[in-house]
Amino acid sequence: MAKSYRQGRLGGEIKKIISQLLLREIKDPALKDRMLSISAVEVTNDNSYATVYISVLGMGKDAGDEEKEKIVEGFSRAKGLIKREIGRCMSIRHVPELIFKIDSSMEYGAHMSGIIDSLGIENYKAEDSVPQKDTDKELDEILKDL
Repeated sequence: MAKSYRQGRLGGEIKKIISQLLLREIKDPALKDRMLSISAVEVTNDNSYATVYISVLGMGKDAGDEEKEKIVEGFSRAKGLIKREIGRCMSIRHVPELIFKIDSSMEYGAHMSGIIDSLGIENYKAEDSVPQKDTDKELDEILKDL
């Protein structure tokens, strides 16, 4: 089922509040020494749960599961502060239960980029950017070599 406008707005506000807390109020050493970003917040249809996706910047491929687990644990320790601030800043009856997960989309994007680079396509040109006459000349040259 598609997410409603309300879940999108609620997720956006939660993301904004957590990002501000991360900059100013959260003092956990597991979170303070790293460059973190809240990439997305998804709220369930009944607004009872909110999944917070955390991007870890500058960690590289060397980052093990232990490092990521420490970051999730740090957010879990700060969950009370975060929920209190969400409740204070937003006028909602029930603050969603927060679930923290590491966002691996940047790693996946780098992996896919590596695969594309390994294909050996270096000078790809879009059809719109190359005039038709140049394309015909290139094809003629290729056909002559065959």
